[in-house]
Amino acid sequence: MNLINVENITKSYTDSLLFDEASFAINEQEKVGIIGVNGTGKTTLLKMVVGLEEPEKGTITRANHIVIRYLSQNPIFDEGATALECVMKNNLTSDNEWSLESEAKSMLQRLGITDYGQKVEYMSGGQRKRIALANTLLSQADVLVLDEPTNHLDSTMADWLEEYLKSFRGALIMVTHDRYFLDSVSNRIVEIDKGKTYSYQTNYSGFLELKAEREEMALATERKRQSILRVEMEWMKRGARARSTKQKAHIQRYEALAAQKGPVQDAELELSSVSTRMGKTTVELKDIMKSYDGRMLIDHFNYIFLKNDRIGFIGENGCGKSTLMKIICGMEQPDEGEVIVGQTIKIGYYAQEIRTDKEAGLAYMDPNMRVIDYIRNTAEYVQTVDGSVSASVMLERFLFPAEKQYAPLGKLSGGEKRRLNLLRVLMEAPNVLILDEPTNDLDIQTLTILEDYLDHFDGIVITVSHDRYFLDRTVRRIFAFEDGTIKQYEGGFTDYQARKQEEEGIFTPNNIKDTAKIQIDSASEEASAKSLKNLKNRQDKLKFTYKEQKEYETIDADIAALEEKLEILEQDLVANSRDFVKLNEITKLKEETEAALEEKMERWMYLQDLAERIEAQNN
Repeated sequence: MNLINVENITKSYTDSLLFDEASFAINEQEKVGIIGVNGTGKTTLLKMVVGLEEPEKGTITRANHIVIRYLSQNPIFDEGATALECVMKNNLTSDNEWSLESEAKSMLQRLGITDYGQKVEYMSGGQRKRIALANTLLSQADVLVLDEPTNHLDSTMADWLEEYLKSFRGALIMVTHDRYFLDSVSNRIVEIDKGKTYSYQTNYSGFLELKAEREEMALATERKRQSILRVEMEWMKRGARARSTKQKAHIQRYEALAAQKGPVQDAELELSSVSTRMGKTTVELKDIMKSYDGRMLIDHFNYIFLKNDRIGFIGENGCGKSTLMKIICGMEQPDEGEVIVGQTIKIGYYAQEIRTDKEAGLAYMDPNMRVIDYIRNTAEYVQTVDGSVSASVMLERFLFPAEKQYAPLGKLSGGEKRRLNLLRVLMEAPNVLILDEPTNDLDIQTLTILEDYLDHFDGIVITVSHDRYFLDRTVRRIFAFEDGTIKQYEGGFTDYQARKQEEEGIFTPNNIKDTAKIQIDSASEEASAKSLKNLKNRQDKLKFTYKEQKEYETIDADIAALEEKLEILEQDLVANSRDFVKLNEITKLKEETEAALEEKMERWMYLQDLAERIEAQNN
């Protein structure tokens, strides 16, 4: 049964066209992952689905009596409400009035919220998002619409949510950049690309394969079009000499081919290495201790970061990961211990949250400031492998075209702000990169390029992340906050997970996710010998063979006959548009005729060229 149908919608935001007659639908029990680069309209599509925004053109139809619940990227709560009150709001029914409170507390516990009476206005953004998630999941909904549900969830919570949504009996539409989560939960991927939507009946791994096929088909079609167009252009230029008249249908086909647009290539984010030289002394943590409200977060932690270290810090929310990052940066001081930073060390800190209050320090973004001024405040020029590059050019490399560079920061999407903040960090040319939850709100394309950049970054990378794929892809050592201590594990997240299961006596290799690796296999190229006999025969004197001479005399008539046949077939297609059996037969015959015509045209080019060379030789 079709639950929601979006037909031919058009929607703009400021000067950008987000959707251009795009269509989308969801049926019962479908679990759909929406993906696309930042700024393409993923959140806008979700808002239109639930009725918070309307398209400028097109229609959105929802089945009668279905209940849709929406998890916003930035949830808003009633002032003065407690965590428990916010979770229970709008969820009380006659069926659950006795069980709702216990269910709400259980879900809050699962999501790391233990103080049910705490006022939400005093909670962090991550805690507020988890409260909103609990409220959404507790609802008796037919369709769940979730915008970045895994943001601010640690790996244990993400695993629990993954299983919860897989067993959810209703339909699901979600935007997430967590590739393991997307791969496990979704059974359909909808990609937003250049104002259109493309549907793939598969999970994320299958989507990668099918998208590659789609793009290859588009490129192959374009190569064929260019080849035919080249032949047609030669025909148009030389045809007058070959025969006195050109067929109208032939000219029309040439004009139609020339008017067609080829596939538009995506602008690609370009990350160049802009690190500063590093000396012998790097960063050393000596006996670091830190506590809050009598709770010990970091207890006698020691570590010397080595050149080109790739370190990941993991643990439950609130365990002290971000606090440790701020201590390394010098933004906070430890209660005890010392941070030794080498003279040549330049730390770049990528903050977890973008904030609009000036107390946020490096994470502050003035909504009225222009995009280009935000970057120029960091550096007017930066040295890259390509030489000195201006702030404006770096913005273009980060997919901020000239017209967007003078827009206020407040007009950017959440993902675009994160991408811009990443550029600001890299413009500082650090040799130590500290990335605090870098995968939140960054689209998959940007994450893939960032991962490749980190592979070649000449310096130390320190990451705090709950994104299991990102950790597997980028780090070689993990420090886990466990029961008040920080334990060291070698390898990525999957290696850490396997080691933990081994320590706990759990041997379930099927439950351990394999790292998704995209391998590019180089196809072996075999040299094939080509006959030079014809060329050798003509080296002394060019001339037609008897067969070529006869073919040259009749080829114009052959081409005209094929063109006439094509014209008749096109008329037959229109006349038999409702007879699918006949339509298939005619379509197949038309394709065969087009292939024969293309072959004849190429042969005509060869013969015409040879005729001109023979004439020039004889003169």
